[in-house]
Amino acid sequence: MHLGKSYRVSEFIVWTRRQIYLLVAVGCVPVILYQVLGMRWLSIPLTVVGLLGTATSFIVGFKNVQTYNRTLEAQQLWTAILGTSRFWGASVHNYVPGRDDARDLVARHLAWLSCLRYALRAPRPWESQERASNAEYRHLYRVQEHDTPLEVELRRHLQPQELQRVLGAPDPAMQVLWLQGRALHRLLEHGRLSLTYSIELNKLLKEFIDQQGRAERIKNSPYPRQYAIINTIFVWAFCVLLPFGLLKEFDKLNDGITGLMQGWMVWLVVPFSATISWMYNALEQVGESTENPFEGGANDVPITYFARLIERELMGALGETTPPLPEPVNSILM
Repeated sequence: MHLGKSYRVSEFIVWTRRQIYLLVAVGCVPVILYQVLGMRWLSIPLTVVGLLGTATSFIVGFKNVQTYNRTLEAQQLWTAILGTSRFWGASVHNYVPGRDDARDLVARHLAWLSCLRYALRAPRPWESQERASNAEYRHLYRVQEHDTPLEVELRRHLQPQELQRVLGAPDPAMQVLWLQGRALHRLLEHGRLSLTYSIELNKLLKEFIDQQGRAERIKNSPYPRQYAIINTIFVWAFCVLLPFGLLKEFDKLNDGITGLMQGWMVWLVVPFSATISWMYNALEQVGESTENPFEGGANDVPITYFARLIERELMGALGETTPPLPEPVNSILM
């Protein structure tokens, strides 16, 4: 998540520069055909391009609204996880008399958070972080889940026997919740937890299962591919046709121009078409970077920060020393 005032214009242009190069080339081709090779019949009516541009703007706007809603839902979900985790810590602290038992329940919950965020950071085929522009920008910040193995993180929270079971499970996060449920059952059987308190803690455990399912739905359900391809087709159809629609309009300017530019005004199609097309392409690229809020992009929900905040609060209440909260790197907090 970017925490600065805004992205710098220069930063944004560098991020989209590959699209700019391509759009300049797309603008040059019709001008060369029209001006140099004399193919004056290539021009198309600007009204046709205007209609396509209007339709494209609606489609791009629709996608950006939907992708923003995905990020907003992910933000709300992790805010809910934060609140429920705080209640879990308070409940364990109040319901479980043994300090060691309470610490184990809290540490196991932190292990679940670690497994969940590592699973959410795992790449998917439809995600965009492997694109050259995003991969290049990744050098400006750090994604802990990509740099530190899950096993290293879990060693701080789980006993060796539980650690091996979790790492060997197909779904480590769900395995931790199973272990948490069994631990609550053992406390109840041994009389170290009352039946009423056990029921309350199991209700919270069910809520964690529901929250994990919601997070996995966002992660594993991409923006519908049929809408994504239509969006791309419309944007590039507009970008390709726009310079053809501008040829006649800029050629007419030669009638009122004298001096060096007289007869060459049609070359202005290149910068103007590239600029207009870049606006559509930039919106498309922004929407794509917002589509998957857990992939490790600069606009992701800061799930590492949420997990560390929960750890500091829950373990701090037990008198334990905790790592510092992650700091933004180049105004980006993960």
